[in-house]
Amino acid sequence: MFIQTENTSNPETMKFLPGQPVLKSETADFPDAAAAAASPLAARVFEVDGVAGVFLDPESITVTKAGDKDWQVMKPAILGAIMEHFTSGAPTVEENATAESPLDDADMDSEVALQIKELIDTRIKPAAAQDGGDVIFKGFKEGTVYLEMVGSGMGLKDGIENMLKHYVQEVQRVADFRDAVPKPGLDTPEGKTIQKLLDENINPAVAGHGGLISLVDVQADTVYIRLEGGCQGCGMADVTLKQGVEVEIKNAVPSITAVLDVTDHADGSNPYFQPGKGGMNPY
Repeated sequence: MFIQTENTSNPETMKFLPGQPVLKSETADFPDAAAAAASPLAARVFEVDGVAGVFLDPESITVTKAGDKDWQVMKPAILGAIMEHFTSGAPTVEENATAESPLDDADMDSEVALQIKELIDTRIKPAAAQDGGDVIFKGFKEGTVYLEMVGSGMGLKDGIENMLKHYVQEVQRVADFRDAVPKPGLDTPEGKTIQKLLDENINPAVAGHGGLISLVDVQADTVYIRLEGGCQGCGMADVTLKQGVEVEIKNAVPSITAVLDVTDHADGSNPYFQPGKGGMNPY
């Protein structure tokens, strides 16, 4: 079995491609070893010292390491763990874990859901497609529309929410489907402070470049963020993170020692900055 690896714009994240399907569809995010109990593959990878996060998609395993660890030491062990999993015959994700997805009971077929889907397909998707993005309806639950927003589609989030609320009175908000999973770290004092910092200071600065920085989770002394819209795939993403966002977060919450970017920058289809073309730091 030959497993390829790809570096990302985040030096603390690396993609592993086993050359065979990882998931049948969708994605699965495991921000810690406890969450990885639902995935035999992710659990094996977390056994490697220094692994801080595992993200699975249909073709690859993206691993995030702790900032003080060395890929040269970790990479062989991760390759071994992935190879052991695929030769074991174990499932990537346990069936009972998949069945407990918080969006499994989301409304997909009611009159309201179909009205939302029609608006997305006829009015929102074409707008996103003009800039190489996409918006995919994932479900409607308790007043919230869950969407998958790809590339430039993330930059349309506010406009999508305003349009859907205007035409469908049952809609209260729009959210990224990846944020449907409860994350206790967001409700801690640290999580609330960092979210306020993003909302009031950081995101207004990157919004002018079509970008958005989402707080994924806060665990112990580590913050996990995701760069979206124009920030995804941006050639200046690492500079933005290290010289701007990370400094601001650590100043606001001194107990934080690491800020990790879990973005799949290789999937960014319309970055505001292109690598090698120069330009200003977006933050």
